[in-house]
Amino acid sequence: MATELRSRGDERLRRVSPIRRLLARPELGAVSGAVLVFVFFAIVAGDNGFLNFRGISSWLEVSAQLGILAIFAALLMIGGEFDLSIGSMIATAGVVMAIPTVEFGWPLSLSILLAFATAALVGFINGTIVNRTRLPSFIVTLAFLFILRGLTIGFTRLLTGRTQVRGVGDHLAGDPLGRLFHGEILGLPISVYWWLGLAIVASWVLQKTRFGNWIYAVGGDSEAARNSGVPVELVRILLFIGTATSATIFAALQVIDFGSADVSRGLLKEFEAIIAAVIGGCLLTGGYGSAIGAVFGALIFGMVLQGIFFTGINTDWFNVFLGVMLLIAVVFNNFIRRRATEASG
Repeated sequence: MATELRSRGDERLRRVSPIRRLLARPELGAVSGAVLVFVFFAIVAGDNGFLNFRGISSWLEVSAQLGILAIFAALLMIGGEFDLSIGSMIATAGVVMAIPTVEFGWPLSLSILLAFATAALVGFINGTIVNRTRLPSFIVTLAFLFILRGLTIGFTRLLTGRTQVRGVGDHLAGDPLGRLFHGEILGLPISVYWWLGLAIVASWVLQKTRFGNWIYAVGGDSEAARNSGVPVELVRILLFIGTATSATIFAALQVIDFGSADVSRGLLKEFEAIIAAVIGGCLLTGGYGSAIGAVFGALIFGMVLQGIFFTGINTDWFNVFLGVMLLIAVVFNNFIRRRATEASG
């Protein structure tokens, strides 16, 4: 049978060269960009601390915290949706952890669990509204960006009279869940291990599981996916829960590291996560991208942010670098997508 198919030129049996397979990888542009950015700052700022252990640890920590958000933002974008509420979710999750612990004497672990439950509820509501109303997720989650930020400010002032809750660090000793978000391993911040662990799990889900195929199918053509038996609504809800959960992990790392929560935390993080995912090869139209690409997108972001600091250049120029990189990444990814389409045609 295989011989018969091969004799007919069946495309499933056609050999594809390693170069064409490489060009079809969505993360290729981000990997190349990360190498170029690293070489640039290694030359320009290598002697100023960019290459020593402390310098590497600093830009890895910045990359890791953004990368945790970017991985789940990428999964959601592959599924064809956006979540603009994750920046506000960071502030909400932070005060949900801090207020019960500091003001009411709850164990820190219990407050952390409450924050994750709140995130799951917010993600469920976002996904359900998108499913029921068919409104663009951009609009729905933009509304929740303001709703969550307003609720966070309002309740924090009402319960504490302040916008910042200090004293979380006093409750960390001996707390089993708190230790998962605090400290270093082999000299690297714990956030780096969260980043790498989540990247491995997300890549496995995307590449090796039925749920990963469902995400690509929903992002590519949701109606065709529904007609093929894919539970489109469930996939969307789980992806929105994922982005809200990633914001809560980010919040836990910062609240425990700083020992406090602040209602202003997470500002613009939703856009930075989307930028990292786009730099990593995710298409704004959905159905294409990878978690590994988002990892390298966040790595570029972190190296540029800290690299400019090591060069001594005014950090006011950071946004110029970021905008140029985003434009180059989108143009390069479009070029690769066209080449991949031609290769498979």
